[in-house]
Amino acid sequence: MEKVLIAVDDTKGSKNVLDVFSNLVKPPREVLILHVQKLEGKSLMIDMLSDHELATLKESLEGTEYKEKLDRQTEKILNYYRKEFENTGLVSVRTLKREGIPSDEILKVAEEESVDLIVVGGNGKRGLNRLITGCVSKYVERNASVPVIVEKPEPKEAVRGIKGAVAPQFS
Repeated sequence: MEKVLIAVDDTKGSKNVLDVFSNLVKPPREVLILHVQKLEGKSLMIDMLSDHELATLKESLEGTEYKEKLDRQTEKILNYYRKEFENTGLVSVRTLKREGIPSDEILKVAEEESVDLIVVGGNGKRGLNRLITGCVSKYVERNASVPVIVEKPEPKEAVRGIKGAVAPQFS
């Protein structure tokens, strides 16, 4: 395995990808750590925007306090995961930031970078919430052209920190 794409955010399910990675038999040559900024918060509307409308939204947000806050949050998340993966002794760790629909951006990066494997954290959504808001990991799993590992979050009563550490706060 040459290249692995690991999509991360600030959820517990995403933090569990570190455990998945540590259990790989042979480490890849390169790890790409991707964070996708979902520009509208929790609105469902972004999934309905055309490429042109999404580009207009991105352009209108440039230089705003909201976008600056998203960028700071993204840097915190990417720096955390970069350090965690570099501590494993990997030769090459690269971080990527994208904006837009997370599932689409993960698949685009996987294609552009010719990755051999995608690792994503599950968010634990169930029932009506999952039906209404969708699930990035399931979409990626169904539509990727390479294998996908989805690390499910632990049940709430059994939440543990990363390798004994306190779970980071990215806010």
